[in-house]
Amino acid sequence: MNPVMDTLRTVLPVLLMLFLGAFCRRKAIISREGIQALKTVAVQIALPAVLLHTFAVTQYTFRDVMIPLIMFAVCVAAWLLGKALGPRLGMKSPFVPYLTTGFEAGMLGYALFTLLYGSERIPSFARIDLGQVLFVFTLYKILLSRSEGKQIAAKTLVREMVSSPIILAIAVGVILGATGLYQALIPSGVSALVDACTDFVSAPAAALILLAIGYDLVFDDIPWKDALSVVGLRLAIMAVLGTAVFFALRLLFPELRSEAAVILMFLLPPPFVLPVFAAGESQRTYVSASLSLSTLVSILGFAILAMLGL
Repeated sequence: MNPVMDTLRTVLPVLLMLFLGAFCRRKAIISREGIQALKTVAVQIALPAVLLHTFAVTQYTFRDVMIPLIMFAVCVAAWLLGKALGPRLGMKSPFVPYLTTGFEAGMLGYALFTLLYGSERIPSFARIDLGQVLFVFTLYKILLSRSEGKQIAAKTLVREMVSSPIILAIAVGVILGATGLYQALIPSGVSALVDACTDFVSAPAAALILLAIGYDLVFDDIPWKDALSVVGLRLAIMAVLGTAVFFALRLLFPELRSEAAVILMFLLPPPFVLPVFAAGESQRTYVSASLSLSTLVSILGFAILAMLGL
């Protein structure tokens, strides 16, 4: 095997789709409304199919409760560290703690992980992802709303969760897997039908997601100093917390082989939804620039992982 060609085989499709996304924006081949429609298809249809299948085939034990709890706690710790360290380092934006926590697994993580390790290893990544998904859909949204001077009602939060295709797909997948129903339906062929449907629906997920990310990677008028500062702070926080999770899971659950999933998860940027909550043009520019730089760091980390064969 040629290691250079192996690396290119993994990295080149990512770079190609990012380039095509940027090209489509510059040449106005796809409108902003069109790219938003592609995002909707990817996140609301294709990604839930991935998650439903992933959680349906997962074997459930005590560790599958512990790992989400650990990741939820890690996300809280990252927010608190961002909140405490940001002002001390001269970062004045109220969005600093939100840029130092959470992970964009849905719009980026699953696509990169699948390219690196194949769909058969997605359950190891999904276990790591579940805790941060719960964090983003609950405490993260509550804290964001309060930072904007708003109060989010508990029933509103619950309604958003139960109506989210991602949460619904995870819930259905967990029910199928944890109850043993998925395994029980294998002899009848019903599980194979579920697999065929989810595989077909999820097939374009990675390409659509990377195309949309490339479209949104804009580096005009970036406040470089401020954006690089918060990206650097996030990297430092993630290095510390990611190392702790890496060794904790290796010690507690050595049979999981979750090291690759942990490394890639902690390389991911913050949730892409964040600019929606930014009030004022300067804050939106700052948040969007920070997300773009964090995304580039993630792509670079992905390329290094591919090159090292980790």
